[in-house]
Amino acid sequence: MELPDLGEHCSEQTCNRLDFLPMKCDACKKVFCGDHFQYAKHNCKDAYRKDVQVPVCPLCNKPIPVEKGQIPDIVVGQHIDTFCKSDPNKTKRKVSIF
Repeated sequence: MELPDLGEHCSEQTCNRLDFLPMKCDACKKVFCGDHFQYAKHNCKDAYRKDVQVPVCPLCNKPIPVEKGQIPDIVVGQHIDTFCKSDPNKTKRKVSIF
């Protein structure tokens, strides 16, 4: 007995596998098999809307806002150099006059 209405085909062009437990991508709204469900696995063009990571300062544990297109390591470094209140090297950086 065949069940032609059960499952859906994977939207990944190189796969097109019939999956009986397909998953819908919450970014691009296409249906994928378990192997291609992750954003990176199907090269999701809308992943930027959902796959957002916020770096945290290793010294003060505060989240550091990063604009689109900025490199997180550089932004965290700038935070440590200018705004971080927990930087243990700030006292060493002060210039002392004899």
